[in-house]
Amino acid sequence: MRGKAAWTERIVDAGAVPAAFVPAASGGRSDVEEIAGAELVEEERVAVHAVAPGGGPATVSFLDGIQRWAVVGYDGVVPIVRGYVAAAARRRGADRRLRVAREAARELAVAPLALLRAGVRRALEESGAAVIDLGAEAAGQPGRLLVAAQQAVNAERVRVETEVAEAVAARLGAEEWLVVDGLLSESAKLAGHPRALGVIKSHSAQYFEGADLQTALTCPGGTRTSVFRPRGRARHEVYSWYLRLWPWEGNDLLFGLLRIEARAHAGTVATATGVSSWLLAERAPLATPDARFDRLLYPIHDVETYLRSRAPRDLLLTAGSRLPKTGT
Repeated sequence: MRGKAAWTERIVDAGAVPAAFVPAASGGRSDVEEIAGAELVEEERVAVHAVAPGGGPATVSFLDGIQRWAVVGYDGVVPIVRGYVAAAARRRGADRRLRVAREAARELAVAPLALLRAGVRRALEESGAAVIDLGAEAAGQPGRLLVAAQQAVNAERVRVETEVAEAVAARLGAEEWLVVDGLLSESAKLAGHPRALGVIKSHSAQYFEGADLQTALTCPGGTRTSVFRPRGRARHEVYSWYLRLWPWEGNDLLFGLLRIEARAHAGTVATATGVSSWLLAERAPLATPDARFDRLLYPIHDVETYLRSRAPRDLLLTAGSRLPKTGT
């Protein structure tokens, strides 16, 4: 799976024009900006609680996923996209070594099938990849189709991550935990699990306003906020709180800030400081050279590094020039 897919050559043989364009946003999921709102469940106003790094469960599985996509051809002005999504959970036991517990990967062929000529469409359908039909309603400027393709790849990544996470969660021992890079609230099984946590690094959804917003987003390093119930965006009910891994002063307001999701249960409030304590310890060693090291738990970084090592090389952004070759 690491090399160029054969089906990309077959669509060219069928009449498509080859392309090699990896969008700058190919590597990560897009997020939606919104004002979601929240209901506090721990205190009447947002408060800040001190957290010290501490020991955690003996056995923890960490899960992350990746997505890659690139335009590999055009049929007229219709872009044809090759996508790749993968997810893995790596389990750390008593010996502190991370080992793969479960993984899944999927090759994608993305295009509005109704807009393709018969031969190109047939080559796509016989590619062996999971074909995602964008639908003729996405027709128009190629840019609109690329936005639709990115959303489709993103949705498939969420689906693969959820499948792997739910399978791992179903097999957790009585004292084992699962830490997911992303939302628990996408899955009823994960949202309701007593030992599953979601770790969210992006903060486009706004849950508070006024003084509560300021308190939440300026909490010092090594602290957590009050537990709250997110509103609006969550598909399944969870409890949540902010956790600051590193001081933000002198950096950016969101530097080192995570939002944690856990089961909507009184026990979550009771254990929020203890859970935050062992999550705080997971910031070391630093997840460098990743630019997101301030919000990236090291075991999650390890999973992502593993997934990247297995991803197709031709779907990675490169520093090479896109200037035309002149032969001189």
